[in-house]
Amino acid sequence: MLTNKRVPQRLGTVLAVMSLLGLATVPEPAAKAQDVELKLGIVQRFGEAPTDQLTLKATSGDRLTVSFLSGDMKPKTAQVESLKLETVMQPLQTPVLEENLVLNNESTFETAEDKANQWRQLGIEVEITQPERWQVWAKRDVYPTPLLRRMLLEKLKAQGDTTAYLSTKMVEKVPRASFVVNGFRYSRRQLEISAKKNLIQVSRGQDNKNPRLYAGHLQIQPNAYGNYTLVNQVPLETYLRGVVPHEIGGGAPYSAVVAQTILARTYALRNLRRFAADNYELCADVHCQVYKGLTDTVPLADKAIAQTKGLVLTYNNELVDALYSATTGGVTAPFADIWNGPERPYLRAIVDSPSPVWNLAQKSLADENNFRQFINLKQGFNETGRDVFRWRRTRTLEQIAQHLKRYLKNRNNSLVNFTTIKQIQVVKRSPAGRILKLVVQTDIGNLEIDKNDARSAFEPPLSTLYYLEPIYGADKSLQGYAFVGGGFGHGVGMSQDGAYNLAKLGWSGEKILNFYYPGTQIQPLSSSIIFWKSPEVSSTLQPAATKR
Repeated sequence: MLTNKRVPQRLGTVLAVMSLLGLATVPEPAAKAQDVELKLGIVQRFGEAPTDQLTLKATSGDRLTVSFLSGDMKPKTAQVESLKLETVMQPLQTPVLEENLVLNNESTFETAEDKANQWRQLGIEVEITQPERWQVWAKRDVYPTPLLRRMLLEKLKAQGDTTAYLSTKMVEKVPRASFVVNGFRYSRRQLEISAKKNLIQVSRGQDNKNPRLYAGHLQIQPNAYGNYTLVNQVPLETYLRGVVPHEIGGGAPYSAVVAQTILARTYALRNLRRFAADNYELCADVHCQVYKGLTDTVPLADKAIAQTKGLVLTYNNELVDALYSATTGGVTAPFADIWNGPERPYLRAIVDSPSPVWNLAQKSLADENNFRQFINLKQGFNETGRDVFRWRRTRTLEQIAQHLKRYLKNRNNSLVNFTTIKQIQVVKRSPAGRILKLVVQTDIGNLEIDKNDARSAFEPPLSTLYYLEPIYGADKSLQGYAFVGGGFGHGVGMSQDGAYNLAKLGWSGEKILNFYYPGTQIQPLSSSIIFWKSPEVSSTLQPAATKR
């Protein structure tokens, strides 16, 4: 059953309907959007290393307000100009078992979420986590004891599952966030920091290099991995000031910036569930969107954010899955070419060119000969001339095996003990040219690799849009492979490099979005818009934004 997640009712209608005939010249909206507050993990695993250190400072003429529990565990606040956060390892009186039942270990959230939904449909309660890679865990509060976890694991093994395993360790010391206020040192699990001007400078490490300025307020809070996350709570439109210029680039043409702004806003709102297990919503790196606070903001991006305030991209009144990548390689990938899960009708295979350089209906890229011909085309595309539009990267069998072993180890795959690679072969492509299935023949068995893993299992390819060219030695023995392909990233949705070119050709932001996401509409955020539809069994799973 589909569970519809709608925009929280408190948002109301954020904008009057605006004319979208030329987004590059949209006037200031008459109605002001009621801003949404986001919870962003800007330092996700503070305390993972014993030397971790953060320095928080107020801006000139301001002071930080620090809120925490005092020695008698009563709420306490203090005013300081700066605060140094360190971690101290606190011994436990009795060692504690720290254990999780890991059901899947994946490279992307999209794959992990699809696996999680499959488990839920089988009646198993799960949660998505990211200790390093994305993982699906048996839900901790449903399987809280070693006995329950082992009973579930044995049941899964009896049913033929080979991916689930227990991650177990005995913990003798735990990190505590440590800081000094008014001459007293405190070690706490939770700490809130705010400033009157709503601006806080954060730097990492002992040398305080590369400080970043964040709006809103900050909180140190425990996560699911035994350490801490520094969370920035900030309004959505302010968040975009720290995302848009770092995603599209400070020198992008205005229409490309407009398109990126609407996508970034849509992406953020649709993905509020990503870090529910850690009690925040989004991260600040490429696993979500790159976010650098108010450091290096760009006036052109600020203009696009203000002039599109509250506008999102929708399909059938639902926020689109606003995926985008740096470079498609000349053809965009449908969602199902990269990940499993429900198809997104607006994420289609589109030749990334303003002119007809290739006809996919007549010359499908599922055909290997057609695909190689396509990859050898270099002119006439939106991304022509970009460094990663076309690439050829060679590796020896030993180099390929080294990276493949790391991939298999992360997935707890028994083939990790192979010694040699005998052959790598693409056995199935999509009509958009993406690898759907690849087989690696090793000395101990064959390994099938599907979709996006055809990129993450190996080091050389920058996308799944590639073919393999064997390299032979003087004795005609296989020595390695050349990975020959195009694009950088998953290739789904808008190409950022492509948007540059289309904007330079005079396309508006709206036209760029309609090109990459056909059938979609740009509309003001309102309480009637659905955040996302997910085939979940539990109807209690809600975006963190609705829990405030």
